[in-house]
Amino acid sequence: MYLKKISLFNYKNFSEANFEFDGKIICFVGKNGIGKTNVLDAIYHLSYGKSYFNPLAVQNIKHGEEFFVIDAEFIKNERSEQLVCSLKKGQKKVLKRNGKAYDKFSDHIGFIPLVIISPADRDLIIEGSETRRKFIDSIISQLDAQYLQQLIQYQKVMSQRNALLKYFALNHVFDNDTLSIYNEQLDDFGKYIFEKRKAFIAEFIPIFNEHHHAITGSQESVQLVYESHLFEKDLLTLLQENINKDRALHYTSMGIHKDDLSFEIDNHPIKKFGSQGQQKSFLIALKLAQFEFLKKQSGVKPILLFDDIFDKLDETRVAKIVEMVNSDTFGQLFISDTHPERTEAIVKSTLQSYKIFNL
Repeated sequence: MYLKKISLFNYKNFSEANFEFDGKIICFVGKNGIGKTNVLDAIYHLSYGKSYFNPLAVQNIKHGEEFFVIDAEFIKNERSEQLVCSLKKGQKKVLKRNGKAYDKFSDHIGFIPLVIISPADRDLIIEGSETRRKFIDSIISQLDAQYLQQLIQYQKVMSQRNALLKYFALNHVFDNDTLSIYNEQLDDFGKYIFEKRKAFIAEFIPIFNEHHHAITGSQESVQLVYESHLFEKDLLTLLQENINKDRALHYTSMGIHKDDLSFEIDNHPIKKFGSQGQQKSFLIALKLAQFEFLKKQSGVKPILLFDDIFDKLDETRVAKIVEMVNSDTFGQLFISDTHPERTEAIVKSTLQSYKIFNL
């Protein structure tokens, strides 16, 4: 699978731009602010139906314009696949495959497997649990459409339960029968999601450890620890036991929407006890493990985006990545960088076909 060409119209800082790709490694080089990352984000947008860097869709429209369009041709299983993502102010975003619009964006997730490695990944360490849950969910959802649907249903029911709790508080009433219906639904969806997350983490950890060891070359002890209320009790029991707390808070305090993935070094939070270099190694190992897991499960080499990461890597880590490219671990690779000479030296050392765009 590979991206053959892409066109951008009024996307972020681009009025119009067209790119055709014929190498295994594609590089976008130039000064900061010129739009290198925006091209990578447009590719990401076509895989996930949203921007990696800006969750507010309308803010991806070029300033002063009314719409954006991303139009691309992928080759998958030797077939041409045209994907078009467009948004007009005041309207819903539209995603089309070969001219036919998706009814639900969730039906598209997983069609174009893709992994991005970016300085913005540091949010996985420094932000709250929601960021790490989204990381887990994005990987599982690319491979399991049913998981994504169960997740959507869980969120929908939880919103309804929260609205009911607020209604109870505002009107000084309480209806346990209605609440029980939502509890049972949450229990059903939550059980499924919990088991899928648990199975994923068990398979993911050895892959992560292998990459971390290869990158650092050390015996440093790092851990990924899945944390969930459901390790203690089933969700139905937890919801029943915490009803007074939920009524006071006006929202659902227990459930898989509170799950977290703890990042640790020597059994301590890497956020507090890891150096910048250790955090960097941890995140790169995490993303390379994501890539390998998706490749293994889907049988397809995901597209890989390296956003401005060579600025942040020492020679050892760069050498490791070059080694992986040469071993044919990766499929198509897109790189953004501020230093043309450095980029060319790195891609030349891979002995793979490449193309460099100077923006």
